[in-house]
Amino acid sequence: MARITAGIASSHIPAVGAALDNGKTGDAYWQPVFAGYEWVKAFERDEKPDVVILVFNDHASAFDMKFIPTFAIGCGEEYAPADEGWGPRPVPKVEGHPDLAWHIAQSLILDEFDMTIINEMDVDHGLTVPLSVMFGQPEAWPVKVIPLAVNVVTYPPPSGNRCWALGEAIARAVASYGEDLNVQIWGTGGMSHQLQGPRAGLINKPWDTAFLDKLTADPDALRHMPHIEYLREAGSEGIELVMWLIMRGALGAKAEELHRFYHVPASNTAVGHIVLRPGD
Repeated sequence: MARITAGIASSHIPAVGAALDNGKTGDAYWQPVFAGYEWVKAFERDEKPDVVILVFNDHASAFDMKFIPTFAIGCGEEYAPADEGWGPRPVPKVEGHPDLAWHIAQSLILDEFDMTIINEMDVDHGLTVPLSVMFGQPEAWPVKVIPLAVNVVTYPPPSGNRCWALGEAIARAVASYGEDLNVQIWGTGGMSHQLQGPRAGLINKPWDTAFLDKLTADPDALRHMPHIEYLREAGSEGIELVMWLIMRGALGAKAEELHRFYHVPASNTAVGHIVLRPGD
């Protein structure tokens, strides 16, 4: 039986990928950021997951205003790095797990989630930067990946509670898959940041820290947090944090925190990262 063994959340800042790709990880500015991921890199080497369900948002690479799915699952064989305007990142192609992905898609749809099924798409920094900070610069990614894209770009994004419920449904789907697989689920994006307007550059460390605390101590509060609080306290792009609740919902009512990392700044964003184990 497949099983979800860990939930991981991380920011997916494009400048982090650029720093890695251009050999800047040892620079004084970037060194603290990459040092913060050394723990999880060792964790992943020990855990050896077979598949990662990677929850992310597209940044107008695969989707645009012509086509805006709320939840979309990738069921393809592989996904190429997207050209986001300066050429694709020099990272390996992302290998999918179609059998498990189709099983999850079927289970979710029969569980009354209206999923968009994608068999072909390029994936941008929202997906590739988390892989890079967890696994470094291998010739091939050491896991198969099921992309799960969430609309947090165009209003209205899904509620935190709906994201949590989707995570619960994903856990049920994984548990019903017959092959013995070590599966992790990752939530990406955030933390507090705003990229435009009078509040551009907003970072709210106390709010971010409280969000990290509540992932284990009071997850129900996060389930029911309204969109307006994300926007007010964490900036316009802080709404990406609802994707962390898909990861958290998949772990069950209780979760154990194994590790966290928080750093300001990285570009104009707060970097947040946490590793959780499903509770009893």
